[in-house]
Parts: sequence; structure tokens; C-alpha cells
Amino acid sequence: MADNNGIELRGLFKIFGPHGKKYVQAVRDGMTKEELNARHGHVLGLKDINISIPASKIQVIMGLSGSGKSTLIRHINRLIEPTAGEVIFQGQDICKMNKADLLRFRRHKTAMVFQKFALLPHRTVLGNALYGVELQGVSRKECEERARRWLARVGLDGFEDHYPNQLSGGMQQRVGLARALTNNADILLMDEAFSALDPLIRMDMQKILLDLQEELHKTIVFITHDLDEALRLGDRIAILRDGEVIQQGTGQDIVLHPADDYIADFVKDVNRARVIKVGTIMSPVSGPANGFPTLDAQASLEQAARLLSTKGKDRAIVLGNDGAAEGQITLRRVIDAMVTPVASEKEVSQPET
Repeated sequence: MADNNGIELRGLFKIFGPHGKKYVQAVRDGMTKEELNARHGHVLGLKDINISIPASKIQVIMGLSGSGKSTLIRHINRLIEPTAGEVIFQGQDICKMNKADLLRFRRHKTAMVFQKFALLPHRTVLGNALYGVELQGVSRKECEERARRWLARVGLDGFEDHYPNQLSGGMQQRVGLARALTNNADILLMDEAFSALDPLIRMDMQKILLDLQEELHKTIVFITHDLDEALRLGDRIAILRDGEVIQQGTGQDIVLHPADDYIADFVKDVNRARVIKVGTIMSPVSGPANGFPTLDAQASLEQAARLLSTKGKDRAIVLGNDGAAEGQITLRRVIDAMVTPVASEKEVSQPET
């Protein structure tokens, strides 16, 4: 997938009401969501959103109910018209597309997976899976071939002739995912796609998505209110509150360096061992490296602790992308980092003894 499949959200505002554009500057100048509603009867949906969504990665947008996350994702395919701002994809501003160009963009460049499945009840599983690509004008034979292939990939081989009401919630969402993948779109928009599922089924769907992404490298925008889900799926995370981005970065960035008390409260119960990477806590190699287990700098503390325990060693060598030793970690340091803030760069630069 080309590198230009990233998405740029620039200065995006959404003010719900008949005269939204009139109040953009007032919001820029500091008018709050409560003041806007009380004084002018308008509702602030999004405030000056600036996010660079990386190509071929999973960008998670998270926040509590009413934070603006679902409003945001619907600006990417312009299901909601912006009050101000730009949404740039492959050099084009989606907000300025005419109706014909926007229709082509929706049909060929994006696919959406909804929380409530949004399946057509009168269509079979196969009929639902091929619906989007059918609208693209693809031949019926190719539509069916594509749909059957993706249904099999998400574990629904043999269910092609069933109807949605004959399937469990998890199976229905697999149909929704297969439909999106059948479209072969560059952008996959997932609006709380797994939120309605039971916990075990939800984790299963998360694994399916990660496995597929490892192969397909789609540009995915994933909406959730669940931090554990965000940390598991997201290459990058943006946290919203009252329509405004409070913090964005990698999961590790957010857990280690919360921007304010609101974020700190979000992450206080996070399992740090699954989030923090060994590259963050490694120190220069001291002594011979031969005979010690090795692991990637992007491995989690949990993976490091498991490796050291299994191998019966108290030290491991951390490898870079080129396979060369970049540093080392010790079991003591791994355990300390699981429960306490990671030391500063100055501290970790000193060899461990």
C-alpha cells in the first residue's frame, strides 16, 4: 500500500446548529461547549482537530460517550459535513469534493464497520458480504469470489446461505468485517465495531483484526471507549474530551507521560507490562553478549519477563532492526518497570551491573 494512504485532519471543527460557521472564531477564542450551548443554542462536536493518521497503521480514536469520536470518524467519509477544516487523502481535500467525486471516494477508497453490524436482513451472509463491491460495478462472478474468500478468512466458511438473524452477534460482526474487506478499500473505518460483543468474542475479533492487518496493512481508524482495546490495537492513539484532542501518541507515550489528570485517571489501572517496550528501559551492553537470550526492542515487558523466566536467565540482549545488539535488559529492571515509572533517559543510559 502506498505511503500516501495516510489521512490528515487539519483544523477540523463541527458545530451543530443552523449557524455553526458563525461561532467557529468564538470557539477558537475560548468559548466552551457549555457556553456555546447556553448562549447560542449550538452544540460543539469537534474543536480544532489536528491528527496525522499514518498510512497502513491502526489509528485509534478513544474517549468517553459524548467526546466526539464517532462524529470525527464520520468526517473522514463525509457522512457528517464539517463546519471548518480539511480532511486530506492522497492530496485531495475530501471536504471539497463534489457529489460525484465523493461517491467514488466512498465506494472505492473507504469501507465502514459499524457497532450495530448494519447488515441487510433480507440478504444472505454472502449477499451482505458482496454488497459494497457490487455497488462498484464489479461482475457478479468476481463479487462472489471475493466475498467467499473473505468470509472464509474471518471464519464463516459454510455460512454463506444463512441470514443475519440466524447468526450470533460475533458472527454478524464477522460478516460486517468481511464486507469491508471485500471492498478492497484503502481506508477501513471501524466505529466501536466490537463494543456490542461479549468480552471473549471481542478479544477474538481483535485478534482477527490484528492478524489481517499484519497481512493487509490497511489504513484503519478504530473508534473505542475502551483503553485496553485501544492499547492492544492502536499503533497510535488520540484521546478526545468534549470534542477536543487532549493527547495523542503511541500507547506507551500515553501510559508513561499522561498529559493531564484526565489522562492519568484513564491509564492508572493499565497493565504496564503489556504496554511498555523493552527498548524504553534497556541500557548499554555490559560484558559478553554470547549465551544470553535475545529479543526485539519492541517486545513488551511481559514478553521479556516470560523469556527470561523460561530461559532461566537474569539478562537478555535487545536487538535492533538490523539484528545487531542495541542494549540489554535485566530481570530486575523489567520487574521494577512493571510497577514504577520508567527512569529517565539519563538513568537508563548507564550500564546495569
